[in-house]
Amino acid sequence: MKKRFSWFTAAFAVLSAVYLYPLAMVAFNSFKKKAYISRQPFALPTAHTFAGLANYEKGIQLTRFPSAAVTSLFITVCSVALIVLCTSMCAWFLCRVRTRAGRGLYRLFVFSMVAPFQMVMFTLSRLANLLGLNTPQGIVLIYLGFGAGLSVFLFTGFVNASPAAVEESALMDGCSPIRLFFAIVLPVLQPAAVSVGILQAMWIWNDYLLPYLVLDVRRFRTIPIAVQYLRGGYGSVDMGAMMALLVLAIIPAAVFYLACQRWIVSGVMAGAVKG
Repeated sequence: MKKRFSWFTAAFAVLSAVYLYPLAMVAFNSFKKKAYISRQPFALPTAHTFAGLANYEKGIQLTRFPSAAVTSLFITVCSVALIVLCTSMCAWFLCRVRTRAGRGLYRLFVFSMVAPFQMVMFTLSRLANLLGLNTPQGIVLIYLGFGAGLSVFLFTGFVNASPAAVEESALMDGCSPIRLFFAIVLPVLQPAAVSVGILQAMWIWNDYLLPYLVLDVRRFRTIPIAVQYLRGGYGSVDMGAMMALLVLAIIPAAVFYLACQRWIVSGVMAGAVKG
């Protein structure tokens, strides 16, 4: 048993190194001079190739990175909060109030995960312009629509596994449905809410296509769009500045995931012992 465990540990260590190697190369190249990134992409920075923080300063200056970071943070935080709140309420209602219309609505949520984005992107961009949703506030509602399918599906499975006896007792004691949800149901759904929040936050923070189609990029830019604007004429790219901005874009997502890691583990354990 110990020998098998050591082999699995070694195999997963190698696999982790394979996945982390590209990220390490991006970080190393962000400190190298632009000319040496293409010539020696896999070499570590030396005294001759080391550029210091010049790539970071240039990338921030060329792309208005602080403004793009604020826009991305606003869109991500507001979208995730709205998705978690609305879809958890919806899943709780669909599980506790079983009607034919509710079952049909649940099937529509599941179907939305199957439909590819390319089917609706042209109509969506035109409709967003007509309704004035081409702002950071408006795209939050669009992300709610796209994130509802997977979120309702995950919340529904967790609600079905949760006993309804406590909720029935609270209703008999005169608790209103709104108070029941926020005082009893939402704390029980916390592991599922964290999982949904992490999945949606990673997707929204790194998303390029939807903001590019919907937002007025002359006024609002997210981090992926700002990075794309480093591409110059005739396909030329400032690789040093791009590598630096990629590192700055990765850091918040990595910190958020590491901060929520213990909640993921506790959520898995809570789901495992739930009767």
